[in-house]
Amino acid sequence: MSWAMPASSSINPMDEIKKKVDESWKEAIKKEKGESEKEGGQEFLPPVPDFTFFITTLALQASISLGAVPNPATHQKEEDLTQAKFLIDTLGMLQEKTQGNLSEEEKGFLENILYELRMQYLAKTNKEKEK
Repeated sequence: MSWAMPASSSINPMDEIKKKVDESWKEAIKKEKGESEKEGGQEFLPPVPDFTFFITTLALQASISLGAVPNPATHQKEEDLTQAKFLIDTLGMLQEKTQGNLSEEEKGFLENILYELRMQYLAKTNKEKEK
């Protein structure tokens, strides 16, 4: 039994497979776009990136690690003091590296966030030491 294509045929069987894959991929994307437009009416637009938003994002992650805020994925309060310390130290590093380059509002915001997170961290670690 021969699997070779007749010499008169100019169709490459691999081209035929590629076309089917490409077309199914395109159809899947079109369908996905259509469903997302129907559900929300609009596509998700991320917020405008700025320093305060970035700091807030890191602070929220630190609060989750401190167990102060429930994890949005699990809806449970979880404690990971090692991760919390890393995030707080990261915010401290940002404060150090951006010194003299922030507006008064940004500077004050970062100072307040760091103070609150450090106090929460100290309270948690002192409880751990008492146990």
